[in-house]
Amino acid sequence: AFGLIATNTIAQGDTRGTGLRHICTHGGTIFNARRRVKWPGMAAVVVSVVHVTKGEATGPFQLDDREVPTITAFLFHDGGHDNPRPLKENEGKSFQGSIVLGMGFTFDDTNPEATPIAEMHRLIEKDPRNAERIFPYLGGEELNTSPTHAHHRYVINFGQMTEEEARRWPDLMEIVERKVKPARLAQNREARARYWWRFAEPSPGLYRAVAGSRMAMATSQVSKFRAFSHVPATVVFDQRLVVIPTAAVPAFALLQSRVHEVWAQFFGSTLEDRLTYTPRDCYETFPQPLELEQDGRLERAGAEYLASRGKAMLANGEGMTLTYNRFHDPDETSPDILRLRALHDAMDRAVLDAYGWTNLRPTCEFLLDYEDEEDEADDSGRTRQRKKPWRCRWPDEIRDEVLARLLALNGARADQAWLAGSSDRKSHPAARSSASKIGKTS
Repeated sequence: AFGLIATNTIAQGDTRGTGLRHICTHGGTIFNARRRVKWPGMAAVVVSVVHVTKGEATGPFQLDDREVPTITAFLFHDGGHDNPRPLKENEGKSFQGSIVLGMGFTFDDTNPEATPIAEMHRLIEKDPRNAERIFPYLGGEELNTSPTHAHHRYVINFGQMTEEEARRWPDLMEIVERKVKPARLAQNREARARYWWRFAEPSPGLYRAVAGSRMAMATSQVSKFRAFSHVPATVVFDQRLVVIPTAAVPAFALLQSRVHEVWAQFFGSTLEDRLTYTPRDCYETFPQPLELEQDGRLERAGAEYLASRGKAMLANGEGMTLTYNRFHDPDETSPDILRLRALHDAMDRAVLDAYGWTNLRPTCEFLLDYEDEEDEADDSGRTRQRKKPWRCRWPDEIRDEVLARLLALNGARADQAWLAGSSDRKSHPAARSSASKIGKTS
């Protein structure tokens, strides 16, 4: 047996995959672990302490000084050692927006590479048909900064047209040929150079999914706080948006809840101190409650939360970024934010109940996402204390419990799909292994 002291990344990402997971799937057993131990010295460091034995061992084991039947590579008491698998029921329900690759496609008064919006209006007056290929263009910045998620840009969009078809709009093709084509011809990717009048990655599946719909749901791919909102389905979505092609309020309540937040935060990646949300890692693997859209309590909780948040943003002239900065500020006590926090708790309660987890009764606290002891200098050269990364969230123990349950649910759903022949049996070794174990014990 041996013990080790490591940072908490020992149970996360590739570090977990090549370390604890490899040990646990190759004859090792974690028999004792403490996930968060404050370093006794001067450094503001929290470490994990893990003890492993070679070979099989019988429980119970000790996880944070309590008895558990098993300890996984995630340092959870349930859920298995492997990464969650994409679920069949989540296929085709989340998309990244279009990679336009060329500011010359856009009409925007704030970017010198784009055509001014006044020129767009002149072209439409000259030939009203030009309006057929000019669409509102929505990105992550507009989604998060505008109280109404209003766009301020437009984009030329020829879809999957041939060059001959696109030249039926000569005014617009002239702009794209002049501003986009030279850079596209210099591209190493042959398809992007050949089809220079199209978006580099048009995401056709997304627009098929929202066709005929009035509204969809979107979140900024990179953001300090995970926030979803309803947006018009008739816009062109920028690559920095992840789009869920539904406007169902229960779906909003689930995705905006802390249940989904802890999942997306754990399995998404980070960019500086911001979280990155990707369809495959954060949505396709996320096990959702059964009969979600028929849940009246989620409908009511989500609708009330949406209405209160929208009212607060309009009254304060603030978008979601500023609103959630206030939401997570322990010194913020304005009535609209206090109400939003209470409604968020109620929405979380409805989501937990939808899973049947009525024995979980979490309460939120203002906790640091990470320790940051460094000061920073202002413009005058004086040092000031850096703003702490507070977040109004569940305690770590609750987050770990929810993650363990979601991982176990993901594994059960993926195994059911495998056994039913709904997924590719050759696509994932973990699926073959897990299903094999179920077959031997059933």
